[in-house]
Amino acid sequence: MTTAAVVAETGGSARRTAILLAAAQAIVGSAAPIAISLGALAGQYLLGADKSLATAPVTGYNIGVALGALPAAAIIRRLGQRGGFMTGTIATALGGLVATLALYQASFWLFAFGLCVTGVGGAFVQQFRFAAADNAPPEFKARAISFVLAGGIITAILGPQIVIYTRELLAPVMFAGSFASILPLAAVGALILSFLRVSKRAEVVTETTANDARPLAEIATQPRFVAALFCAVGSYALMSFVMTGAPLAMVGCGLSEDSAALGISWHVMAMFGPSFFTGSLIHRFGAERIVATGLVLLIGCAAVALSGIALWNFWTSLILLGLGWNFSFIGATAMVAASYRPSEKGKVQGFHDFVLFGSVAFASLMSGAVYNAWGWTMLNWVVFPVVALCFLALGALKLTGLRPAG
Repeated sequence: MTTAAVVAETGGSARRTAILLAAAQAIVGSAAPIAISLGALAGQYLLGADKSLATAPVTGYNIGVALGALPAAAIIRRLGQRGGFMTGTIATALGGLVATLALYQASFWLFAFGLCVTGVGGAFVQQFRFAAADNAPPEFKARAISFVLAGGIITAILGPQIVIYTRELLAPVMFAGSFASILPLAAVGALILSFLRVSKRAEVVTETTANDARPLAEIATQPRFVAALFCAVGSYALMSFVMTGAPLAMVGCGLSEDSAALGISWHVMAMFGPSFFTGSLIHRFGAERIVATGLVLLIGCAAVALSGIALWNFWTSLILLGLGWNFSFIGATAMVAASYRPSEKGKVQGFHDFVLFGSVAFASLMSGAVYNAWGWTMLNWVVFPVVALCFLALGALKLTGLRPAG
């Protein structure tokens, strides 16, 4: 089959691929809000008097995503998207099992390791958005990314609801039921992914352009790629930094654990809800403007959080945090997707996610340390300088005179 024929067929199959990946994102992706909303609370439950490492299990999850980024890209490249993504669900299920056993043994570090393994499975989930873009024609790439991430709306509802209804399911071992529920989620996700039929076409496109592949160093030093990576890291790390500390802050201010879980639910819905139209906005206004809009929303998140500690302050700031992440991160992902060729996708995507989630892991660890040392207020003051640096990166890109590729 010629490259032209493959590309023509891609236009017809892109929507089906995006639907399947969105469904898988909705189900197996629900492991992430379970790990994030309960990771710090369970860590606090397992620790003694010193709670400064309470967010370490969430950091473990993000470290798993970072460490799994390059292996996930290699496995997907070797097995194809269907086989590679189904392999990722095995890691997700194994992580849920280890975390559950750790809670029964009251082992803090084994629990953190279990979330790390779950994060490795999450690294495969993070590749869904790139897979949707890679199997779409140029004019549909941004929409394909948004469509897949829109599956997170179900994740936003499903994950926290699982937390609320299973948190005491295996009492007296708190939280064990929630982490045990990750196993059936992974199984259903694997079933959905078994219907993917895109790997061979993607391989043909890659093989026919293999001679055009550039060294990673050349790709990673492009001004557009650098700015995109900087904004992706800044927005995602800030989101993790504030969100990881939010449940601890809410409970610390006298609100219930259910209120904290529902706050995360609203936050995750805001993260993925706009995805139905973010791609269209990027197509119309350009990725850089959408990223900038997201950064402004992140400033709004910090401003609301700093104005008080009532329930509405927490929930509103978390909603703005989710909206800001959606615009900034999807916009930055679209910028990255426009900076490499089909033959370069594996190494570029793996490198991008390794740097991204390594930074996110560090941010989640620092969240607990900063919260315990200086409180919720300082967590939100950190937002302003990071956003300022992201704006500087966008400004530097504009000064180069570059325009969106394709």
